[in-house]
Amino acid sequence: MLRVLIGQLGVGVVLAALFWGLNGHVAGYSALLGSLACVVPNAFLALRLVVPRRDPGARALIRAAYIGELGKLTLTVLIFSIVFVLVRPLAVVPFFTGFIAAQFVTLAGLLLRDNQETGGQTSNKNGE
Repeated sequence: MLRVLIGQLGVGVVLAALFWGLNGHVAGYSALLGSLACVVPNAFLALRLVVPRRDPGARALIRAAYIGELGKLTLTVLIFSIVFVLVRPLAVVPFFTGFIAAQFVTLAGLLLRDNQETGGQTSNKNGE
C-alpha cells in the first residue's frame, strides 16, 4: 500500500512539473491538486486497513474496509468541492489528468502485485 501511495504522489509531482513547464504554473498546481485528490483519500483508506483493531477477526477487517471506503469517497467529494469552490484560477484538464493518472497508479499496483503473487506465470483451466 505504501508503495502505491508513494507512486501516486511521485506521478502527481512529475505530472505537475510537466504541466508547469509546458503550460505554466496554473496548470502545474492544478495537476498537483488533482493527484492529491486521489492520494489523500487513498491514504485514509490504507490507514484504516493497517491500524490495529481490538478485534483482529475478519468481521472487524471488513468493517474497517467499509468505513475506509466511505471515508475515501467522502474525502474525494470534499476535496473536489473545496478545489472547485476555492481555487481560482484552476485548469480543469490538468486537474483531472492528475486525478486519473494517480488512479492508474493504483491499478498498476494491483496488477503488479497480482503478477508477483502468481510468479509471473499464467496457467490454463487445467492448472498446467
